[in-house]
Amino acid sequence: MILSCHDLSKSFHEEILFSHCSFHIEDNEKAAIVGINGCGKTTLIRMILGLEKADEGVITFAKDKTVGYLAQNQDDMEQNNTIYDELLTTKAHIIKMEQDLRLLENKLHAVTDESELKSIMENYENLSHIFQLENGYAYQSEITGVLNGLGFTKEEYNQSIATLSGGQKTRVALGKILLQKPDILFLDEPTNHLDMDSIRFLENFLSNYKGAVVLISHDRYFLDKICTKIIEIDHHNVTVFTGSYSDYSAKKKILIASAMNAYLNQQQEIKHQEEVIAKLKSFNREKSVKRARSREKMLSKVELIEKPAEIHDQMHFQLVPSKISGNDVLHMEHVEKTYQNKTLFSNLSMDIKRGEHVAIIGKNGTGKTTLLKIINDLVTPEEGKITLGTNVNIGYYDQEHHVLHMDKSIFEEISDDYPDLTGTQIRNTLAAFLFTGDDVFKKIKSLSGGERGRVSLAKLMLSSSNFLILDEPTNHLDIQSKEILEQALNHYEGTVLYVSHDRFFINQTAHRILDLEDGQLVSYLGNYDYYIEKHGDIYCDLKKKEDVTSSLERTDVTENKLNWQEQKENQAQKRKLENALKKTEESIEKIEAQISELEEEMAKPDIATNIGKLSELSRTCETHKEDLNKLYEEWEKLSEELENIRV
Repeated sequence: MILSCHDLSKSFHEEILFSHCSFHIEDNEKAAIVGINGCGKTTLIRMILGLEKADEGVITFAKDKTVGYLAQNQDDMEQNNTIYDELLTTKAHIIKMEQDLRLLENKLHAVTDESELKSIMENYENLSHIFQLENGYAYQSEITGVLNGLGFTKEEYNQSIATLSGGQKTRVALGKILLQKPDILFLDEPTNHLDMDSIRFLENFLSNYKGAVVLISHDRYFLDKICTKIIEIDHHNVTVFTGSYSDYSAKKKILIASAMNAYLNQQQEIKHQEEVIAKLKSFNREKSVKRARSREKMLSKVELIEKPAEIHDQMHFQLVPSKISGNDVLHMEHVEKTYQNKTLFSNLSMDIKRGEHVAIIGKNGTGKTTLLKIINDLVTPEEGKITLGTNVNIGYYDQEHHVLHMDKSIFEEISDDYPDLTGTQIRNTLAAFLFTGDDVFKKIKSLSGGERGRVSLAKLMLSSSNFLILDEPTNHLDIQSKEILEQALNHYEGTVLYVSHDRFFINQTAHRILDLEDGQLVSYLGNYDYYIEKHGDIYCDLKKKEDVTSSLERTDVTENKLNWQEQKENQAQKRKLENALKKTEESIEKIEAQISELEEEMAKPDIATNIGKLSELSRTCETHKEDLNKLYEEWEKLSEELENIRV
């Protein structure tokens, strides 16, 4: 075990972030801290690192372990260094060894005394061995490999740190930490500012990393690839889940459904008891009144179950086109754009049909955002033609939110664009995007990136457009808000064209992918997983796009009615599955109780600081969790079978 956190609590201005949280990190374990924006994820990491003080609790690191930290903002780099020189600082000890080896080599040629020569030879051999173990003969190629992996070109190696953007500085800081290879690595939003190729490089690096990793990320695809443990902050509580993000998400839904069922069942029982009590009292007999009082006494002792929060109770909206467009939504032919004497793309052509959800992907700097702006008539191409179809009404989401007016309030931003809406309608719309009370009078310029994104989404919802053009719509959104946006897009009957680096989001919402590569668009008919499977093997000729599009057309499948015999058999099978499901739920409750007892034991002060005993209990707890995972899987299988039975 490399890290133990016991009974941590933290509040800001009397607002509780989390209370009495406990968890631990094993050697080489890859863990993620998840939760909605503002729940305290970054604060928790800063507390662990001693950068912020905990209100309560004990944090214990294993002895002699090195720690690395990537924050969201970088301010500790030498501004006069080049990018390469800044990464070279991580190899200062190797460079010193290299210099010492050269000095020893020079001495070997100058010394004549045999005993002194023998001593120098021994020092040289020892230092050479250490130098080799530290990868001294290949440290320069290691640096260039990390720089290339993080998307830096050779031309950028000599660029000064002082001239870099915030995103570029973050990539430099990430490169330094990867080269330092600490025993435990803390990463706060490491995939921000990375394109897909760089994210895949980072995934591969961290998957094979020999140390422990604790990270914060809203990139669900990235979390699935890296993590074996999820630490969730939800409503001030911290809960640990074993497995990938998808495992956590499935288990979370089961737990919420189970908690909701328990709450509803208790509410139903309370209502029943209250009705019985009222009935007994209405009899107006001494015996009946005594029985009523007895039931009231029992009812007063019942520990009430708090209503669990819904998974998607943060943000609610629907996207509804005002009218249906023609079948041909967009036709683009021979478009060319040059920026600062560099041709981004030329002879670019494509067609988009009604109802398609198309994602444009590609490396940073290839011109994806520029292409969206050209389509939206915000940028003029050097060559080419853009034609919109009949009745096409564009709704545009700009990642930099240039469509917002910085000096207006949130309320004014909506009311000025939609003067027919009443104040109540505007407030209700903004409330769906978490702007309530006096929040609606905040100036746009004072909002965070995530808040501006929510204002832009609110305007998009009100626009009733039938062709949505979205530039990085998931930037600054937490995972739950992303899921809500995904649901809205998947139920949207219009056409969608967007740029995104969020592979999970693309997987959930895209029908087709356009890869902007070497100034050309390569089409893949499917989601991101399909793109990864076929990348480099399939090239959809732009002339065949009509054939490609036709395969997207949906066909209505009419279900045949079940005959009487089939219904009878299905009813019997349903009862069998319900019984099996009940037994599985009982087993889940039993093992959850055992895990809870073990975690309470591990949370005791005398155990939490005893690494040996804590490790023993931890192993037992992990075994129980593995058994619990199997039961969760069995529960899901039975539930799915039960849902698929038609009676």
